[in-house]
Amino acid sequence: MEFFAFIGLAIVIIGSIGFLIAAFKQSLLWGLGCLLFAPISFIFLFMHWPEAKNPFLLQLAGILVIFLTALTHSEIGI
Repeated sequence: MEFFAFIGLAIVIIGSIGFLIAAFKQSLLWGLGCLLFAPISFIFLFMHWPEAKNPFLLQLAGILVIFLTALTHSEIGI
């Protein structure tokens, strides 16, 4: 079961890297802002939705995998 949690974590990390790449492609300031100050990421997401959409949705998919793994793991009682 932990295997799926690690897969979900890897998906989140890949999505996060993609998000930072999209921010740095927009400008150096956007990239540094998203890297160093997390709330800037939300502003970037809303202002540059077409560029940030795919990495953001990939992160959500990874979080969903982690959540479902944790939910399944807790129902089994292990």
